[in-house]
Amino acid sequence: MHVIAAWRMHNQRLWGDPRATPAEVVAGLAAMQAQEFAVARWSVAQRCTGVTAAAMDAAYDAGEILRTHLLRPTWHFALPADLRWLLALTAPRVHALNAYYYRRTELDDAVFARTNALLAGVLAGGNHLTRQELAAFLAGEGIVAAGLRMGYILMRAELDAVICSGARRGRQHTYALFDERVPPGPPVDRDAALAELTRRYFTSRGPATVKDFARWSSLTVAECRAGLEMVGSALVDETLDGRIYRYAPGSRGTPPPSPRVDLVQCYDEVVMSYSESRDVLGGEADGTPTLPHAILLDGQLVGYWRPAGKTVEATVRRTLAAPAHRALRDAVYRYAAFVGTPVDLVG
Repeated sequence: MHVIAAWRMHNQRLWGDPRATPAEVVAGLAAMQAQEFAVARWSVAQRCTGVTAAAMDAAYDAGEILRTHLLRPTWHFALPADLRWLLALTAPRVHALNAYYYRRTELDDAVFARTNALLAGVLAGGNHLTRQELAAFLAGEGIVAAGLRMGYILMRAELDAVICSGARRGRQHTYALFDERVPPGPPVDRDAALAELTRRYFTSRGPATVKDFARWSSLTVAECRAGLEMVGSALVDETLDGRIYRYAPGSRGTPPPSPRVDLVQCYDEVVMSYSESRDVLGGEADGTPTLPHAILLDGQLVGYWRPAGKTVEATVRRTLAAPAHRALRDAVYRYAAFVGTPVDLVG
């Protein structure tokens, strides 16, 4: 068991004391990548006690947790109370990353000003509309809104705090007016936002390096170092294997009895929060995976899995001893409790 991997599993709440509610999970992590919505719900729920897919859907539809683009050019879960400062801090960097695609799709500030105003108008008054409905509306206003271009029109409106996720309509996702889902707040102080993101990142994901933080947040290394100076003694550092890791004092936890297996989705924060020190996750499962999601044995990557109806398909790159295989079945049972239906292990 790698000491840093185990430490992270605790700080990310995959081990140890779980959070009470989905909102507490998301608040602790500040933002959670939610590119694949179905399994992103699992990432939140497995850090809680007894939270099912149905409970996650209810919290999401009620707007307790929202989904929008921030940090990097992909969707994240975040709390309404955090969205204004998160966007103010990270949206400029996402715009810079998107600049090539803005040009490629012939989208400039003048076009975005018009599309933002149109989207705000059609969504006002509690209208939650699907991407297809919004595309049809924009087309009716003479705007080319299809494919990649429509994607960047919507992303820009999210980054500009015009729209965010609405309540789902069946299995379809909708967009809602940002100001109707997010409480008003005072003007954002950038230094305060940077300090807060730095504190939450290293508290919930430490031990981690400055480069890990920069890649996760999309901020520059210089900005990340400035954030560390702001939080000061709230964090400590330690050099291990030639890297300087930062973390919150007193954040080491006691590992659960070994063997322990966790099924985490491929965009889970325990995977996506690190770049320079991602190798801490382990290398037994190196190579091209046949399944998308990660099987962690005592916090180390040993194989892959995916949900497939009433089964979980799993492949491992080594023979598991009987106790480890039982731990894998226990992990499948935990996933079954989340989806609310019996799930068999295949593979």
